[in-house]
Amino acid sequence: MAGFWGRRRREEEALAAQDADLARRAEQALVAADERIRTTSDELAFAQAELGDSLTADLKAALDAVRLHLREAFQLHQLNHDEIPDTVEELRTRNARIAQLCEWAESLLDEKTGTLAETIAKVRRAPEVTAQVRRDAEALGARIPQARDTIARLSSRYSETAMRRIASSGDEAEQLIAFATHGADVSERRRAAKQNEEANLALETATEAVRRAGAMLDAVEDFEIQALRAESTLANVVADSRGDIVAARNAPQTPEVTAAAAALEAALGALAPTGTPNDPFAELTRLRAANSALDDAIAKAQYRMQHPLPSVEQVQHALDDADRQLGVARGLIAGHRGWIGADARTRLAEAERLRVDVPGMISAEDTREQALSSARRVAQLASEALQLAQRDIDSSRPQQQPWGGDGWGGGGRRSGGGGDIVSGVLGGLVIGSILDGIFD
Repeated sequence: MAGFWGRRRREEEALAAQDADLARRAEQALVAADERIRTTSDELAFAQAELGDSLTADLKAALDAVRLHLREAFQLHQLNHDEIPDTVEELRTRNARIAQLCEWAESLLDEKTGTLAETIAKVRRAPEVTAQVRRDAEALGARIPQARDTIARLSSRYSETAMRRIASSGDEAEQLIAFATHGADVSERRRAAKQNEEANLALETATEAVRRAGAMLDAVEDFEIQALRAESTLANVVADSRGDIVAARNAPQTPEVTAAAAALEAALGALAPTGTPNDPFAELTRLRAANSALDDAIAKAQYRMQHPLPSVEQVQHALDDADRQLGVARGLIAGHRGWIGADARTRLAEAERLRVDVPGMISAEDTREQALSSARRVAQLASEALQLAQRDIDSSRPQQQPWGGDGWGGGGRRSGGGGDIVSGVLGGLVIGSILDGIFD
């Protein structure tokens, strides 16, 4: 008994220490949050003077919300120290709420002041960014004549469809550069007018315009390299395709192989004559597709030659065999339900599920192999269900005893023999006292 009271006293002392620590943390958090509000208010005033009201609106709204909720925290702290006695539970609940409110306030102010710091840094870097935009625009403008000369030179070698991706790149890049310069001017004027939000937007737009103009001019230079690579690859694919057409003559002559070979020959015949403008990208795409189609058709024909498609009769015979085995398994399990375990029942259920889908797959050639495989799987599962069911019956069948012999205990009660056999056969149809009455 002394040990019980000693343990309880230690638990009470530990809980009192926790409450005291919570009260101390609540007071410290309240002081820190109040001081944070005052500091952030000063930061907001400086930011409003530099950025204006629009870019500082989020921080102002956060400060207003924090002040509102911190009033609740001060009220709870006052209740802890008024003249009205409080229970331990009341003090604990208030201090936990104070700590929660102060933690939320600190977190919200951290988020908003961090965002505002990024905005301030962006505004302060604006002159540097504007100068960089002007330098980039000037450098890109100097590349435009060279880009136009490249486009003109390549237009004599490649077709209009190939050149479509870069034909207007020079003009579009020139327009983007002019827009970027104009955006930089607008940004400077808006910043001088203390309209920092509009100034930032204009500067971001100018920066994006310069980036896009540079990407367009780079694409003109890259186009020639990509086109030369496409031409080299096209020559290899042409040689490979001609070899595939020859190989197709020795492949099984199915309709698919014949059609695919004809399509590949047509794609080869549609190539632009040597020395005329062409589109190596489009030609390579078409030729690759036709080449792959012929490869697939030959592979399918060779597979079919090695694995002939089963006839409808073969599948139907397999399905008939599966149905016979299903019938035997189904009858055995239905007749001995009381003894059949989960394994046999599961095999039978899976076989019946697969059996439902087989008829719809027999007529179509694409699914006939699957139909034969499914029919064989049904037969296998039915056979397994039959074997498992027989195993369950053999393991559960009691030692046979004559009716009324030693298998019956005194007072007409069953101890084995015929009663248990009937119980296993009938399963849930005849149970408990009914069986007892029969054998009594």
